[in-house]
Amino acid sequence: MRALPPRSPHVSRHRTLYGITTCDTVRKARVWLDENGVAYRFHDFRKDGLDAARLNGWLDALGWEAVLNRAGTSFRALPETERTGLDRDRAAALILANPTLVKRPVVETGGAVMIGFKPDLYARAFNPG
Repeated sequence: MRALPPRSPHVSRHRTLYGITTCDTVRKARVWLDENGVAYRFHDFRKDGLDAARLNGWLDALGWEAVLNRAGTSFRALPETERTGLDRDRAAALILANPTLVKRPVVETGGAVMIGFKPDLYARAFNPG
């Protein structure tokens, strides 16, 4: 987990899992959270969107290379001109135009953010001790 920037307006004590309902990795993360009694709110990018302030907090905490999912079908479907020569600003613009380009799931909790799903990492993050 990485800390969100201290001035981020999105620092909260609540857990929010961001993703899309059709993503297998998001489904696995939700099952793990449910089975382990971890309370969270689900935010569906397709239904609820993604605002620039939140995305910029993730980019600041994790870097655009970690947030942009270049392996997914959404990225591969982009024209070649949009997939090359990327930097933080271009990646942010692409993600805001198509939030399914975010590597999923993203979890915000208590001022920290993590991306992706690995059961051992979730166990350490949500069941410390």
